Amino acid sequence: MSPITTHVLDTAKGCPAANIAVSLEILDANGWHLVAKGTTDNDGRIMDWMKSKIVKGEYRINFETATYHDNKGFFPSVTINFIIENTKQHYHVPLLLSPFSFSTYRGS
Repeated sequence: MSPITTHVLDTAKGCPAANIAVSLEILDANGWHLVAKGTTDNDGRIMDWMKSKIVKGEYRINFETATYHDNKGFFPSVTINFIIENTKQHYHVPLLLSPFSFSTYRGS
């Protein structure tokens, strides 16, 4: 399993959000750099997108939600920034999504 994972749940439909393009980036002195990209599976998850170890730093996950909502949602994308300080821990970053709102939390 990847040290960083995600899960998207469609709270309006009450089901996982499949086929959402997702990218993971890290910030360094030269700007943002792609670490991994993938697409949520039928359960709305990406569990194995990273092949490398994580390093301390600021990360962001970008969810391309426009296509998922047939371009009728308010948010064409959702970006979640977070900081990793302990590289020995697992980081699960879920997204609860509807066409007009979203929320997140540090999962387990």
